[in-house]
Amino acid sequence: MRFFIFILLVFSSSVLWGQFHFSGKVSQGHAGNAIYLSLVEDYRKSTRVYLDQIVQKATVDSLGHFSFQGDRLNIQNRIYRIHLDGCSDNSGADHFLGRCNNSQNVLFIANNKDTLQFPTSFEDQSLCTIASTNPKSGLLLEIEELKGQMAFDFADYPSEANKKLNLDKWFKTLHSFGEEVKEPLAELYIYDFLSDKRNETFRFYLDDLSTNEYYENLSERLDSTYPNTAFAQQYEAEIATDRELAGFNRPKSSKWNRTIIALLAVSVLGNILFFIGKRKKNQTSQLLERLTPQEQKILHLMLENKTNKEIASELFVSVSTIKTHINNLYKKLEVTSREEIAVKVKKR
Repeated sequence: MRFFIFILLVFSSSVLWGQFHFSGKVSQGHAGNAIYLSLVEDYRKSTRVYLDQIVQKATVDSLGHFSFQGDRLNIQNRIYRIHLDGCSDNSGADHFLGRCNNSQNVLFIANNKDTLQFPTSFEDQSLCTIASTNPKSGLLLEIEELKGQMAFDFADYPSEANKKLNLDKWFKTLHSFGEEVKEPLAELYIYDFLSDKRNETFRFYLDDLSTNEYYENLSERLDSTYPNTAFAQQYEAEIATDRELAGFNRPKSSKWNRTIIALLAVSVLGNILFFIGKRKKNQTSQLLERLTPQEQKILHLMLENKTNKEIASELFVSVSTIKTHINNLYKKLEVTSREEIAVKVKKR
């Protein structure tokens, strides 16, 4: 009993003393490699690693453990990134931009009092699960999963009519999710994706901005929760500029740029046609009925010995999303490795 109480005190000490403690475990193959903690104040810089974001550096120990701790973080929630790669410090800019072959990173929400753990899951997959004293820490991983589902929806049938229906559906879905979790930082993460000029969503966003009160309401939530912050002011400036742009340019659906949707659809549809053509339906139908469409597609790629990074690249989603789907797939099939999956599928 005394030992149990001691463990509880140790786990909660960072909260009691106003210090953060972020720790986790990665593959032992990363032993000796540097791992970084970064602060992402600019929500437009959440998709890459920037040198000016790094606030602390640590080293993975011989067992694969890492730890960040201190009392220098903001007392309010902010977006942070833990970034790991196998490059040496002499590898140049690619080392920090996450371009090494075995780069891994995770985005999460935390503050100076939080204790977070990043345990490994099946296949030594790391930085894809969060256990935290802050209930909002894992929201960005949940958003990534929703974005992955959105990509599959678009790939099912990329017609103009289906595209418009899906855009309407997913704007509402993502906006509703953001409002329900009551964390404006998560809403900014969603906004960054939906309003990105490189995405097909941008045209729809301009129309939506002109008629939807959501954006003004988000501005009020930011002012209330994070007053006078740079990212709140950045958001205000962006929607003001985009409203002017929307007034001058009301694009018709027939002229929408199909580039992004094509990128989302080509690899997924190509793999579906390839695998469906190679296997008879009666060999896998019973197994695949237990999986979601997303998990079915990922399963096929796993059977081709694709790495998580290769699967993410082919399906145009993040590595974190692929890891989440694989964990769910393992649980449904009651396996713990890719080898067991291969045996089970062949038996079917």
